[in-house]
Amino acid sequence: MSSASTLPVGSELADFPLIEAGRQGFWHVGLMAATGWGAAAAVIQFLPDIDDFERTSLLARIAALVGGLLAVAVIGQALLRRDLPTRLRRAGPWLLVLPLGLIAWELVTAKYAVLPRPFFASPQALLEVFTDDYAKLGDSVWHSLLLLGGGYGIGAAVGFIFGVAIGWSRVVGYWAHPVLRLVGPLPATAWLPLAFFAFPTSHSASTFLVALATGFPVTVLTWSGVTGVNKAYYDVARTMGASQRFLVTKVAIPAALPSVFVGLFMGLGASFSVLVVAEMMGVKSGLGWYLQWAQGWAAYANMYAALLVMALMCTGLITLLFRIRDRLLAWQKGLVQW
Repeated sequence: MSSASTLPVGSELADFPLIEAGRQGFWHVGLMAATGWGAAAAVIQFLPDIDDFERTSLLARIAALVGGLLAVAVIGQALLRRDLPTRLRRAGPWLLVLPLGLIAWELVTAKYAVLPRPFFASPQALLEVFTDDYAKLGDSVWHSLLLLGGGYGIGAAVGFIFGVAIGWSRVVGYWAHPVLRLVGPLPATAWLPLAFFAFPTSHSASTFLVALATGFPVTVLTWSGVTGVNKAYYDVARTMGASQRFLVTKVAIPAALPSVFVGLFMGLGASFSVLVVAEMMGVKSGLGWYLQWAQGWAAYANMYAALLVMALMCTGLITLLFRIRDRLLAWQKGLVQW
């Protein structure tokens, strides 16, 4: 039996040689990756820059450090004859591709200016943002998290309660369904003028917009989950003397949680979109504000740094939500992956 046959059935990675090599051992891929990072360090340090970049040496040292750590890992695996962590072995192809991408990025920006400046920043310029402007960037991240957390929490809570009420009560569903169908599909950004007029501060208006973007998908998916619960569950509970409150809290809501989490994921994605727009319109700090500030000053390196931080923040929060989902829905762990 071939080694590839041990991969999960239907895996599209089974025929990818670098993945298979990284799965069997880290030696070949790790050695190539360490060499690649060393080559990246040499290109960054010894090829002349077209401009006086202050962080060229620091970037070269970072690349050399990554290559050195990979070399130590490869040698340690060979000497100790022990497997490396699965996550590191699976990242082997990426550890090889990333230095090649860094070399290409360095050549077309800092070394030969193939891409027009200042619209395309070099790796050194991006690194300089993190080393020199970390205070302002960190403050923007903090304010964005506060705004996102408040709006998302309010929207998720209201949407969950409203969705359970619509799915459980015919009276509530009769009156709320038409309103939800009329108002819900409207993009939250369409309410910008009214929100900034109706609320006393830009922060409260932005919180409302984020909550509105979150609340609609959570409401709809919670409502769908409650109405889709198998009626046999209710019949069994009633035969055991369950009250209405028990049916809602112990039967309907737990059975609807998979749909609720789908709504939470959709709401989180929608809230990010509204967050950036809202911060550009009114607030005095945040990643959206930072992006607008960087664009106004033609500081494209700062803009790319903010986009990178925003991407990391988004994927981190989604990963955290997946961890919570896997913990609460252990019986569905691995069914939906991120």
